[in-house]
Amino acid sequence: MTTFVLATHNAHKVAELRRILGDRLGEHKLIGYDGPAPVEDGDTFEANALIKARAAHLHTGLPALADDSGISVAALGGQPGIDSAHYSGERDDTANLALVLKNLEGVTDRAATFVCAAALVDDDGEHTVRGEWPGEVLEAATGEGGFGYDPIFVPHGETRSAAELTPAEKDADSHRSRAFVGLADILRRLYG
Repeated sequence: MTTFVLATHNAHKVAELRRILGDRLGEHKLIGYDGPAPVEDGDTFEANALIKARAAHLHTGLPALADDSGISVAALGGQPGIDSAHYSGERDDTANLALVLKNLEGVTDRAATFVCAAALVDDDGEHTVRGEWPGEVLEAATGEGGFGYDPIFVPHGETRSAAELTPAEKDADSHRSRAFVGLADILRRLYG
């Protein structure tokens, strides 16, 4: 049995990834990370996920999983993108949502994609898998569940925001699920 460290201090992500990876990890164990947060200065989701996974692996000596995720809005030239967590200049979901909605006032093309890059770093190498969840930005926030940009994002094929989906519904199809299900295939190949 292998213990993997999940390189995040975000309790929402830890809970979500435990649900997503649950049975896919088999006998392996997933623990949270309590070490220092690295500077995320990469220029892609993949680069930032690897920065976090490398830091957790170096700090703990354990194989480390990490992700970097955000929302890319077509009409905003792909922003907030890798700056999603602090788009408004601070790490505040409400302020970030408000700025995206303000910047989209009067815009009819509201296409957006949630993006997640999942990373594994261990003694033998580094791996990344990208997951994307296309949809649109709503004109106002709706729903009480989820976190981040979930209240303003409606996935293609849905009439509800990601914040209105049950955790099981979101876990079945989200960008994070798509990335980590792909990464779980790599984990099975490498760790059984």
